[in-house]
Amino acid sequence: MTSAAIVLAAGLGTRMRSTRPKVMHPIAGRPMIRHLLAAVEARFGRVVVVVGPDMPELEAAVAPHQVAVQRERLGTGHAALQAASLLGGHQGDVAVLYGDNPLVTEATLGRLLAARAGADLVLLAMRPADAGRYGRVVTDGAGMVERVVEWADATEAERDVPLCNAGVVCAAAADLFRWLGAVGRDNAKGEYYLTDVVALARAEGRRVAAVEAPEAELRGINSKVELAAAEAEVQARLRQAAMEAGVTMQAPETVFLSHDTRLGADAAIEPHVVFGPGVTVEEGAIVRAFSHLTHCTVRRQAEIGPFARLRPGTVIEARAHVGNFVELKGTTLGEGAKANHLSYLGDATIGPRANIGAGTITCNYDGVNKYRTEIGEGAFIGSDTSLVAPVKVGARALVGAGSVITADVPDDALAIARGRQSVYPGRGFKGKKGA
Repeated sequence: MTSAAIVLAAGLGTRMRSTRPKVMHPIAGRPMIRHLLAAVEARFGRVVVVVGPDMPELEAAVAPHQVAVQRERLGTGHAALQAASLLGGHQGDVAVLYGDNPLVTEATLGRLLAARAGADLVLLAMRPADAGRYGRVVTDGAGMVERVVEWADATEAERDVPLCNAGVVCAAAADLFRWLGAVGRDNAKGEYYLTDVVALARAEGRRVAAVEAPEAELRGINSKVELAAAEAEVQARLRQAAMEAGVTMQAPETVFLSHDTRLGADAAIEPHVVFGPGVTVEEGAIVRAFSHLTHCTVRRQAEIGPFARLRPGTVIEARAHVGNFVELKGTTLGEGAKANHLSYLGDATIGPRANIGAGTITCNYDGVNKYRTEIGEGAFIGSDTSLVAPVKVGARALVGAGSVITADVPDDALAIARGRQSVYPGRGFKGKKGA
């Protein structure tokens, strides 16, 4: 039977000090809620996301999932109940999760659903190093949950309990929505607490179980400090997975990956490299120190950097070289081609084994439109050349250093386009008045 998930995401996140919805803040290059949804989608057949009013950016980010709107923020129990109209007739289990708990893994959600075989209500719990203001999970002698107490309502003895509530619950749909409808708001905050369904289940004599998971998975994100801690956790996971797959990292703690970075076996990543979204680096390629890549592809055994920047739409073909202080955007650098020093190559197609001299730029933008430059196989572009697009340089053509190329250059031709040097003896500093 299909299970469904309700993801609560209506919070404003005032402690973030941001106008952006809390769950839209990025971790490893994508909104935190998309991290959670990736795990949820692997285990649940239906998903409803509860958002606040006037959150079009969030609604777009969670598509194609259904959205329910919590127009009054009256607590987590009230928020979960907003999904009842969409899931009221659901026959399977329903879990309630939080968009600001983005690190819950697919494996943990699998254990949550499996635990339903022995309990009527299941919740996720953890034993954090600092229990702080988390709600406490009080269990009986058999390890079943007796009650969950919010920190604000807990006694000193209850605050000493090390097992803490992560907020996630799972039960049969009919039971869950019945309990949610009975939740009251007689508490310190005057809110409808989702965790009050535990007491309601126990009052019916139902079995309530806790599934423990690591704090690193279940911690909430309510501030930029906690966001940074979550980023560090995700980066550690991504680096470990990459190295276990055969990637070499000399100083992994200095490498920053995106959620979708793809690194081939025997790729080598030097220190202080940043990968934005949409990057693939194939087998045996090297990305040297202090390079930045986003939305690009680096083919096998290519070499990038140090201090290189690859921008969206760039493809570096096999065994090509991109050197220090070279920037490419929307450019294909052909197999075995080289651009080793101080160049900007934008909106260009560069043929195999072409050589791009130091200081070369493609002048691709006239202030209104962008144009392409084509450089043929085996062409040699001399240092400090400006290629004014649209322009083509043919195969095996040679362009003299310091040229400004504004017209096409045929195959096998030599092109030189620069002012003639003039020399005037005795007219240097010595010949100037006052020198």
